[in-house]
Amino acid sequence: MKIEAVIFDLDGTIANTLPLCIAAFRKSIEPLLQRSVSDEEIIASFGPSEEGTIRKLIPEHEEEGVKAYVQNYADMHDTCPVAFEGIKELLELLKDNGVKLAMITGKGQHSTRISLDRFSLAEYFEILETGSPEGPNKVNGLINVLDRLNSNITNTIYVGDASSDITYCQQLTIPIAAAAWAGTANVNELELLNPDWIFYSVGEFRDWISGEI
Repeated sequence: MKIEAVIFDLDGTIANTLPLCIAAFRKSIEPLLQRSVSDEEIIASFGPSEEGTIRKLIPEHEEEGVKAYVQNYADMHDTCPVAFEGIKELLELLKDNGVKLAMITGKGQHSTRISLDRFSLAEYFEILETGSPEGPNKVNGLINVLDRLNSNITNTIYVGDASSDITYCQQLTIPIAAAAWAGTANVNELELLNPDWIFYSVGEFRDWISGEI
């Protein structure tokens, strides 16, 4: 397999940003709800972008909640100051070998830009597709990005840490490498869904892909 393009997820794939997301949601939402919110309640609302999540949880305070979330996400980003070890070197390897790089994430545009700027990784992704407030949109995102990359689907892989990433890619017959290196990844679930490949560290993935480009 000659890999010509790689599409990355962000949360749990590029960096351990999921705990940051949950903490920023809690700090933004609880004062408006005037009650505590559990991790499970926040995670259960995931699927749309942050704007959609806040719309679900506090529809009467959506605008205020979104504004607070973006500010808190930026202010609290020091809790996740860097990408996973080896990610920047991986992206540099791919770029140096002429591999096209794109990102599809369910995150909103503002938080995605905040994280990529903080990690100094924005320059690597020529195409960036972010989430929709209306709900999960990765299938359409994948279709759009594949068209813009102008790459053969059999020579393009998606790298993501969620079970839904595997499902979406299998639906579109896009080869997927499951990223099982984040502490937040459900490794057993990923394995049961039979991705094309599964990698348990960034280094393991880098070693493999260096022989495929």
